[in-house]
Amino acid sequence: MGVGTEAKGGDEGVRRRGCSCTKSDFLPEESFQSMSNYLQALRETPMRFKDRLLSRSMDSTEINDIKGRSEHEMKKNLNWWDLIWFGIGAVIGSGIFVLTGLEAKEDAGPAVVLSYVVSGISAMLSVFCYTEFAVEIPVAGGSFAYLRVELGDFMAFIGAGNILLEYVIGGAAVARSWTSYFATLCNHKPDDFRIIAHSLPDDYGHLDPIAVVVVSIICILAVISTKGSSRFNYIASIFHIVVILFIIIAGLVNADTKNYTDFVPNGPRGIFRASAVLFFAYVGFDAVATMAEETKNPARDIPIGLVGSMTITTLLYCLLAVTLCLMVPYKQIDPDAPFSVAFQAVGWDWAKYIVAAGALKGMTTVLLVSAVGQARYLTHIARTHMMPPWLAQVHPKTGTPINATIVMLTATAIIAFFTNLSILSNLLSISTLFIFMLVALALLVRRYYVSGVTTSADHTKLIACILMILGASIATAAIWGAGGDGWIGYVITLPIWFLATLALHVFVPQARAPKLWGVPLVPWIPSASILINIFLLGSIDGASFVRFGIWTVILLIYYFIFGLHASYDTAKEFAENRAVESWKVEEGA
Repeated sequence: MGVGTEAKGGDEGVRRRGCSCTKSDFLPEESFQSMSNYLQALRETPMRFKDRLLSRSMDSTEINDIKGRSEHEMKKNLNWWDLIWFGIGAVIGSGIFVLTGLEAKEDAGPAVVLSYVVSGISAMLSVFCYTEFAVEIPVAGGSFAYLRVELGDFMAFIGAGNILLEYVIGGAAVARSWTSYFATLCNHKPDDFRIIAHSLPDDYGHLDPIAVVVVSIICILAVISTKGSSRFNYIASIFHIVVILFIIIAGLVNADTKNYTDFVPNGPRGIFRASAVLFFAYVGFDAVATMAEETKNPARDIPIGLVGSMTITTLLYCLLAVTLCLMVPYKQIDPDAPFSVAFQAVGWDWAKYIVAAGALKGMTTVLLVSAVGQARYLTHIARTHMMPPWLAQVHPKTGTPINATIVMLTATAIIAFFTNLSILSNLLSISTLFIFMLVALALLVRRYYVSGVTTSADHTKLIACILMILGASIATAAIWGAGGDGWIGYVITLPIWFLATLALHVFVPQARAPKLWGVPLVPWIPSASILINIFLLGSIDGASFVRFGIWTVILLIYYFIFGLHASYDTAKEFAENRAVESWKVEEGA
């Protein structure tokens, strides 16, 4: 088991001082102790894969045993007020201050406000799905832990890989946007602060050293203290809200309703295409779920924190989008720093400095909360040994996962140094929508399937209903993505989705009731979340799916070479150490 309370040889030497860095912290499992062991493990790959595919973790295992592998516990010092401000700080950043202008100009026009409404509804549905899991399984692993419990190890790993990609890409995109607004503050163009490498492709040749410096400073803040990060975020977010209110009020003073005459220049397709990309603007709220392990009263604080912050954020986003498009014609919006240049266009040159300062603050808190969240995801993944357990270590003094934080932010800095924002935002939206769809699917499984309780007939009906919901959602997205503007296809696919959800509600009894707080209107809310997330995926460009496919192949190669065997050995040893109660550790799907 390596690092943790169940290390080989008993508990001797488990409680070490500080964070260690030895061979056993990286590959402690039996399969990697010799070449013959590893070759034997490779020969057993089909059997091991079947085991990991059909085994699900238990709530108590994630909450108690898996969490215990970090040696030291994270400190419970957050409440709902902290979580609301973490949520606001996590979400309101480069999405609104950069992508709003880009999508208004290129796709949606003034109807970009409707794009924010659509992506906001999708995000809110996902928030509800997250809250039930975060309350019942309050661990740092967030959606990775939820997927392990309901969909098994393999699906959890695929989700985890996309979670990590989401955070690295999201942080890199925000860091590059930080440079753009800093340039505006200094009356320069963003490329004035970047190094142009003509030998590289244009999308990767604008090297950004400022982004690397900003990420490095955030890394230092994130490893020092979670509560300290919360206080910094709280103070900074108050300033941020003041700046946003200034933008809305001052912008509406300079509004010209003529700029709204061509409200939907590219029709519904432009609105949904922009909505799929603008989902990037809502990325970050899932970081709040990863802080459940450090929350004093998860049953009360997490629903208030998540739903409260998302409601405030969606309202502010819509007001900011309306304000921007009323100030300047959508075709004249600057894609790099839209709000600053908009005030300059109406003759309020002095206001652009206030806007740029507020944007910089917003992006700084987004980076900070993202750093806190991504480290906790990686920590819990490493606790299962799908990643080296060295990454699961929590420092005894700071109570923070220092190793995971440094590794994740190093990757973020490298990506931010090279990669263009437009590439990052599209790829990020795919990963995020995919994860949120899986969490909604996991919630349906959680409510309607419990091993030993659900009958085989109800199990079969549940699988049939879920397959119909997924099939109808994918077909709807495929019709839209193929450019079908007619209504005939949707008249077939949407009623199938509705009838499948209705059948699940009427004919399959719920096998589990939430203990503390539950999502209302199940199965309708998770089913609607699946539909809208998959539909928005159909609006993303093909090149982004190619990059997504390449990343998925990389994940699968890593999983079958290392992750599968490490997690199999860990689960096997864990069950042997608890032979009397092994059924409480995992269950067959």
